[in-house]
Amino acid sequence: MTTHDSSWPAGTPCWVDITVSDLARSQAFYRTVLGWEFTESEPEAFGGYCNALLGGRQAAGMSPPMGEDSPHFWTVYLATDDAAASDAAITQAGGRQILAPMQVGSFGTMGIYADPTGAVFGTWASDEHTGFGVADEPGAVTWCEGMVGDYEVGKAFYASAFGFTYTDISDENMSYAMFSVPAGERPAGGIGGITDQPPYWSVTFEVDGTDAAVQRVRDAGGAVTVEPFDFEYGRLAIVTGPDGEPFGVITSTPMPA
Repeated sequence: MTTHDSSWPAGTPCWVDITVSDLARSQAFYRTVLGWEFTESEPEAFGGYCNALLGGRQAAGMSPPMGEDSPHFWTVYLATDDAAASDAAITQAGGRQILAPMQVGSFGTMGIYADPTGAVFGTWASDEHTGFGVADEPGAVTWCEGMVGDYEVGKAFYASAFGFTYTDISDENMSYAMFSVPAGERPAGGIGGITDQPPYWSVTFEVDGTDAAVQRVRDAGGAVTVEPFDFEYGRLAIVTGPDGEPFGVITSTPMPA
């Protein structure tokens, strides 16, 4: 199991979470599909927010509904060493503040933003909660990507705000680049251009057998929007959870040097 015990390099996708309409239902779904267990959800503590665990390590966050209009999608958080400095860098680069940086108990500081193309993401400055405690293993997050409304604008924004550098792997069908962060050791995620739907940040979970995972999604009440297919980096499918939230499942091939 690929474990991680310290804060992630600034700019790295370091956490994902979701607000769901029925906590018990969503916990049962992800327990079946990804093998998660969950910490206790206590309404008096941060609105009932709980952590999904994989092998006892933090894999993702889940919250019961915050109100009737709570959106249901996976939010990707980018690590920062200084929440206030990142807030200033994001707005200076053309991003929009949705939720100003706020301290979350002793765990860390979070903010929510939209990039200039409209893709929503978060920032996380860790204290006690350092983000993913496990990654790149079955059931854990293995890849996050920002699908932006204007490829060049999106790339320029994240380069300015977070210091992203890029390895472009675009082809005739899609504009796409893997990004690295200043203190990172390998590509940390991707940035792609999208024109046929609103911009968004997406999350993909590693699984031990994509087709079997897709069947578990169906059996647990989810849906499949892109059937499993093979490409250079593995076998990928796009599915949706109980609230219609999309995510990817992949059985990866080794990342090229």
